[in-house]
Amino acid sequence: MDVFIKIAQLLASLSILIVLHELGHFTLARIFKVRVEKFYLFFDAGFSLFKKKIGDTEYGIGWLPLGGYVKISGMIDESMDREQMKQPAQPWEFRSKKAWQRLLIMLGGVLVNFLLALLIYILVFFKWGEEYVPIDRLEYGYMFVDEFKELGLQNGDKILALDGEEVKRWLSIHHDIVVNDPRVIQVERDGAIMDIQVPEGMTSKLLKLTYVMEPRVPCEVDGLPEDGNMIKAGMEVNDRIVGVNGIPIHFYDEFVDMTRKEGNTSFDLTVLRGTDTIQIQALTDENGFFGFSRKLYTDFFESVVVRYSFFQSIPAGINRGFDITKSYLKQLKMLFKPETKAYEELGGFIKIGSIFPSTWNWERFWNMTAFLSIILAIMNILPIPALDGGHVMFLLYEIVSGRKPGDKFMEYAQIVGMVLLLSLLLYANLNDIIGLFKN
Repeated sequence: MDVFIKIAQLLASLSILIVLHELGHFTLARIFKVRVEKFYLFFDAGFSLFKKKIGDTEYGIGWLPLGGYVKISGMIDESMDREQMKQPAQPWEFRSKKAWQRLLIMLGGVLVNFLLALLIYILVFFKWGEEYVPIDRLEYGYMFVDEFKELGLQNGDKILALDGEEVKRWLSIHHDIVVNDPRVIQVERDGAIMDIQVPEGMTSKLLKLTYVMEPRVPCEVDGLPEDGNMIKAGMEVNDRIVGVNGIPIHFYDEFVDMTRKEGNTSFDLTVLRGTDTIQIQALTDENGFFGFSRKLYTDFFESVVVRYSFFQSIPAGINRGFDITKSYLKQLKMLFKPETKAYEELGGFIKIGSIFPSTWNWERFWNMTAFLSIILAIMNILPIPALDGGHVMFLLYEIVSGRKPGDKFMEYAQIVGMVLLLSLLLYANLNDIIGLFKN
């Protein structure tokens, strides 16, 4: 069921973004009196699921969910309609319009996607506000994955700054280290301030990780599966484990360090239940797990919710949109740096779908839709033939030089662009499939 909910959210989000993207092209085309022959959600290769002609335009839904399109009269696009281009140009055709008008038509989809993202962020801030745990409340510091410990970080360290820039949200630390590639991590350890040096080459390691750290918390039981060894041993929800084999512990990572490597092994656990301290003997399974879920940092540290009036949400939403855009551009730039190996993390529909939650949450859904809208805008404006950015590139050349590229050149460029895009699509989705087997 979780998978179907993720798929439903992905299809709903992409459908909204594709329709509005194509509506941007459609609207500007109609403003400049250019005929639009087709307006499709998804591609109708061979046949369509639904179609209806209204006026000069056929509206429909295709069966191949790889995007959508509007077929504009007198334009060399993915339809590769050579016969139409052999006929004399008509006043309602794209090729008959001035270069600046054609440029705006091609920019229409990208502009709609970017403005849509800003609007969604504004409305999300207005409706739900912003909830987070202030970094100064995370009194126990963090627990880190091994890749971070290799840098010299220790569980319990509090990260204060990256290259001298103060950390304001702990959730952004992983992102900032990967994207901004800082050389120095400033931490507080046992009351002392120290600098941790980050060597070259860490980006490629961190890109492969879903997370690198989380707030350090006590080891307190949140859930107990019926067939788990913990419930069989007499453990109860809200019990706090404070000792293993007679050795006192304070945090969950200490419990893991002392028990996780041992399969089919019995441990004497000291447990704090209310005001009582009791002893429990529990057995791990063959993988070294006891069978319980623990409480997370949100159970220990109170979060704050910042509420915005409508007018306050406008600058907050715009700033969020621009911050996300700058971040994604930096990540895109990493694809062209072989040393980061960012290309290995390029993903397709499985990876995109996995970022949606397994339960339908409207706040998360709209945040993800805004994020995907920015990605769609950026990807479409790349100067690759067959994308909007390719057409924009040739139109800018025409405006500057006064010379229009020939139809044959545009046809060949379109073919090259389509082959390139299909290759990228195949590579990204192949990465997804390989990732499934690795996991």
